Amino acid sequence: MFIEVVKSKIHRVTVTEANLNYIGSITIDEDLLDAANLIANEKVSIVNNNNGERFETYIIKGERGSGVVCLNGAAARKAQPGDIIIVMSYAMMDFEEAKTFKPSVVFPDTATNKLI
Repeated sequence: MFIEVVKSKIHRVTVTEANLNYIGSITIDEDLLDAANLIANEKVSIVNNNNGERFETYIIKGERGSGVVCLNGAAARKAQPGDIIIVMSYAMMDFEEAKTFKPSVVFPDTATNKLI
């Protein structure tokens, strides 16, 4: 039996931009992507701690070291700059493997979105 488990998580990162006129996605600083074991085009779930919104989109690599977290396209309606969000991705794995699997979780500084 396979189950879906959290693979990667960026916990409490601050939205720096919201660009309604861009093709939909979330742009994330490449340093955060590497630390959380996330890649470009990966599907992610977003939770907005400020307003309770939950939605899915995909990742675009942002400039390394910039701290950028930009919601693009329709997703820009779900959060605004300054909102705190959680970014998560999931993986399917065997039930027994899932019991010992450890997700990649990062806790960036919410003031700068830099790794602590």
